[in-house]
Amino acid sequence: MVTISDPRERPIAVFDSGVGGLTVLHELLVHLPAEDYIYLGDTARFPYGERTPEELANFSLEIAEELLARNAKLLVVACNSATSAALPVLAARMRQTTLGVEVLGVVRPEAIQAVATTNNGRIGLLATNATVASGAYEEAIHDADPYVTLVSVAAQELAPLIQSGSTFDEKVVELVRGYIEPLREARVDTVILGCTHYPLLSPILQRMLGRDVRIVTSGAALSRQVEHVLGARDLANPDQSEGSYRFLSTGDPEAFAAIGTRFLQLPLGPVEQVSLHERVIA
Repeated sequence: MVTISDPRERPIAVFDSGVGGLTVLHELLVHLPAEDYIYLGDTARFPYGERTPEELANFSLEIAEELLARNAKLLVVACNSATSAALPVLAARMRQTTLGVEVLGVVRPEAIQAVATTNNGRIGLLATNATVASGAYEEAIHDADPYVTLVSVAAQELAPLIQSGSTFDEKVVELVRGYIEPLREARVDTVILGCTHYPLLSPILQRMLGRDVRIVTSGAALSRQVEHVLGARDLANPDQSEGSYRFLSTGDPEAFAAIGTRFLQLPLGPVEQVSLHERVIA
């Protein structure tokens, strides 16, 4: 790998279990266009939602090592399941690096934004089984405001369905309707999309929830935190021209490219296939 001497010129690394994190990368590309980015999708092991916390921590460390080897200056975990299970382990590992690379996850920024958004103190969460079971959103929301109520719904079938590229037909509509019924019954006024795949369903969700219910997504909340960290650590790229972005996949790169454009909403370009070195946490 080529070493970049100026840490400000190193890329921001983003990873997810699949292509859902491209919705986060999209926001970063729009919000911080001068930065360079490298994105890794662990599509060979998708989905993460049914994995154990130990598996998710191992996967996340393997990915982090790969991205550190590619000169990452900041690590963004654009996966709610991985953030919920592995963020403390990742943060500890990043502090051991020469540059002390910062690691940011999607849960806390989204939770803080949801608390700031709600008027009636009732927030809904749609997420995978692993994310709901972790209690990460409950903890983050309670830390921000202990008087807010969170209603969590595990919507396990949605991420694989979205990643498959299936048409959003009436079966999908009815599936989504079933998931949001508890949120409607709880009269939430704010809904967190606790999986980076879910923003593709925003039009369906908004129609069913009603126009007065606000939807909070990971990308918008996280991009602001990334900007703050870059400024605080003097890591913003001094070159204000348009930055580059490139892609890695542990699975089929052609399949990644075929579905990825739908999530990124920008040209994808070539995808490099990578093999990760397995490791086990003691």
